[in-house]
This record gives sequence, C-alpha cells and structure tokens, in this order.
Amino acid sequence: MSDKTKIGYQEEESSAGLRLLKKGQKGLVRAVFSRLGLIVLLLLFQLFLAFSFIYWLREFLPHFLLISVVFSAFMSLYLLNTDTDPTAKITWLLVIALLPALGAPLYCYTRSNLGMRMLRGRLKFLIDSSRDAIPQDEQALERLTAESPGTAALAHYLRRSGCYPVYEHTAVKYFPLGEDKWAELLRQLEQAEHFIFMEYFIIDEGLMWGRVLEILAKKAAQGVEVRVMYDGTCEFSTLPHDYPRRIRELGIKCKMFAPMSPFVSTYYNYRDHRKICVIDGHTAFTGGVNLADEYINRRERHGHWKDTAVMLKGEAVKSFTLMFLQLWNVDEKEPEFDRYLEFPCRPRQEAGGYVLPYGDCPLDNDKAGERVYMDILNRAKDYVYIMSPYLILDGEMETALKFAAERGVDVRLVLPGIPDKKIPWALAKTHYSSLMASGVKIYEYTPGFVHAKVFVSDDREAVVGTINLDYRSLYHHFECAAYMYGTDCIADIKADVEATIARSAPVPVDFMNREKLSLKLLGFIMKALAPLI
Repeated sequence: MSDKTKIGYQEEESSAGLRLLKKGQKGLVRAVFSRLGLIVLLLLFQLFLAFSFIYWLREFLPHFLLISVVFSAFMSLYLLNTDTDPTAKITWLLVIALLPALGAPLYCYTRSNLGMRMLRGRLKFLIDSSRDAIPQDEQALERLTAESPGTAALAHYLRRSGCYPVYEHTAVKYFPLGEDKWAELLRQLEQAEHFIFMEYFIIDEGLMWGRVLEILAKKAAQGVEVRVMYDGTCEFSTLPHDYPRRIRELGIKCKMFAPMSPFVSTYYNYRDHRKICVIDGHTAFTGGVNLADEYINRRERHGHWKDTAVMLKGEAVKSFTLMFLQLWNVDEKEPEFDRYLEFPCRPRQEAGGYVLPYGDCPLDNDKAGERVYMDILNRAKDYVYIMSPYLILDGEMETALKFAAERGVDVRLVLPGIPDKKIPWALAKTHYSSLMASGVKIYEYTPGFVHAKVFVSDDREAVVGTINLDYRSLYHHFECAAYMYGTDCIADIKADVEATIARSAPVPVDFMNREKLSLKLLGFIMKALAPLI
C-alpha cells in the first residue's frame, strides 16, 4: 500500500468526529434492548400471530385446504399470464405448489407491494417532474451516433427510462482499490466550497468514515451545505437508530433511506444500494466502495478486499446530483433541483469520449442495469471482461453471456475466491458448468473477495458502478453506474481486470468433482429460490 493510500492511518483518533463515532458504538445488550431489538420482537410477534391463526382454524382444515388448492390453481394460471421474469415464475409456481395455503397469499401480498405504494407514487412524481431538468446536448448525441450507432441507441433507451443524457467534456479517473478512492475522496472533500452530497448503502464506524466525517463536520462549520443519506438496513448492522441525530449535531443534514419499521412489509425488499458522492456539482464518485474499513483493507473480513470506483469531473456530474436529489426529496415537502444543477463545471474538461451516468429504480418496469450489461454483451466483437461479487443469473442474462461466448467473444468473469456469504457462493457455482460449456472463462480471485462491479469491452466501452450480477441488484435495489465510451480510463480498467485475473485461479472444467457435497447440495436446493434471495 502506497503512502498516499495510508492517509490518516497514524492520525490521533480524538477529533470531534471520531469521539461521536465512539459514542455510537453498539454492544449486544444495547442492540437487544434498543429500538432494533423492539423491531425484531414485533416482527416475530406478527409471525407468531399468523401461525396461531392457522392453528386456530385447524378444525376447518379440510375446507381450508380445498379452498387453498382451488385458489392456488387460479393463482398459477394468473402467474403464467403476468409479465414476471420467467425464472421468477418458476420459483413462485414451486412455492405455490409446495405451500398451497401460504404460497398464493404470499405471492399476492408481494405482488401488491403495499409497503411501497406511497414511495412508488412519490418517486414517479419526482422523476417525472425532473425528467427534463438536464437537457441533452444534441450535438454531442449526433457525434456519438456518427461514431457508434449502437451506443447512441443505448443512450436513447436510458434517456427514455429517466433523465440520463450522454455527455462530453467529462474526465474520468479509475481507482483499482478502495484505498485509492478513499485517498482521493478526502482530497476532494477538503476542496468543497458550496455543497457535498453523500449517498451510501453502508456506513460503518471506523477509520474510513471517521476521517470523512471529520472533514464533513469542518466543512459544515465553514458554511458548506452537507447532506448524508444511508440505507436503513445499517440500523440492523452498523449504526444505532439515533445516528442521524448525532450527525445533525455536527451541522450536517442526515437521514436514513427507508428506515426499518416494526411491521412486516414489502418495503424491506427495496434498498438504496447506490454509492454517490457529489462535490459542488463538478466532481462525483461512484463504484462499489462503501464507507467502512473493510473496503480500504483496514479491517480484514474475507481476505483482500478488491473493489473499484471512478471519479468524474465535468458536465456528467449533473446526473449524479439529480439522482441524489430524487431520493433525498422522497420525504421533503418542497423538492429543489434547479439550484444545484446550475453550478458551473469550470474549468471546462477537454477529456475525450462520452460519459453517461444512469440509475436503476426497482419501482418501474425498466431493468436498466441488466439491459445495459446485456447490450454490451450483444454488441461485443472481441472481448468482455467482468468483475462481480455475485453470480445469481436469470435466464436472459445467462443466455446473453453464453451467446456472446458462442459468437467467439472472449468472455471472462472474475468472481471472489473467498466468499462473504455461503448461499450466494453456492448459487454462483450452479451457473459455472453451463457458462463454461459455451466458452465463458471463469476466474476466482485467490487473495480474497471481489466486490467490484465492472464491465469492460473491446477497448471502447465500460461500466463501473454499484450493480451486481444478482437478483437483488438487477430487480430489487436502487442502483447507479457510469457508462463510458471512448474515455481515456478504459485502458486502465482493462489493465486492472487483467492484473486481477493474473492473481486469480481459473476454474477447471471438472470443478464440480472437487467441490464439497454440502456446497453442491446447498446450491441445488437454493437454485429454486434464487429470485427471492
């Protein structure tokens, strides 16, 4: 690790920011008797009531089962005629067949999305009202069309799904490790003069977040507007419920996205998985790196943590500003966009290529994250290199990967050598044989865990963002990424993937003979439930 990436490692941890972090630490007793413990108890109580109700009706069990069977048959026919993903249809049909009394009602409840109707309506209003907030530079689009009609068609699709213009004059810097991104993030935060927006899936107490928080508190005291938003699941894993109040005491606006509640709801299914930092409207960061010490290898969890990020400077930053404001304003009475989108991007960046930041919302009918990946695979001529922490594919994505390889494209997948979760690891293995039979090359990162989400193809286009190759990212999470065509950093991205492959072990054709029986059995069983994981 270079000296530059060790910023703050030897610092005295006694600033106001780190003292606040120490106050926020949670122990087991505190977790049990906190609001989090109450939520868990209430959720368990609701499940207890549901099963008690079924037990109470046991005298009417024959009638109940007959009605359930008829209802399940009807629901199966209904399911086959919906626009649900084919793989998910199979899963739900299996659930309904095995649990006729519970499967059909569970599907109806999930399909109704009762917990998200208000959020869906509010987000639709915000997205529709800001759909033209950033005008497309038509000359830039014309030049892109002349250079690459396929990429221009992709830009047209993304523009249709949201306010995502394609930009020129945006410099992109690629970071092959979380340590590199963190060091640059600290430098850029120190230069903020007007506003700082931060949106992260995970924030955890420790050195990485502590050093960031010190700067945020200092900037807030200087009059810089600072906003921080993190996903509500942090309340279960890393931060106490009153953490936003603690942050606000430092002069920083802070909120949880979709905080946890004590009621069973589909609300829990849709999480804010984005990682966005915007500084003064001219600098933005995105990628896989959260604000926790394992992402900079300060704390080891699953061997060496391999992650990536990009920094954008220039006009394309406006799209990340808009994405942040759309989610931030979900619970704000008077949303404001224009003031933050009008900050000038000076000095003008004379960078080559095109940049197209985009988001993926799980509450609409567009699967932007998956379709961008599939478009890259379908247009590739020479190679597609991919890094992803998870591999839980639907039929369409698996077909796209296989078809690209069968066309002679060099398709390479780099996955973790040390997994963070057993079930996703077992499910990933279930795809290996089919993919390799079509010519896809799969590598496992020997030193540890790959958390990067990277596509790079044909020395001309790449995606770096937050979107994994699994159902969570492609169907259920709020995600974001930066698509790049012809930018200078694409060579750096390709070189990094090749260097990562050099440190990885190729998966042999007979790998299944070497796997533990327990892992194979786990993957075999969980395959049927993959869309629900």
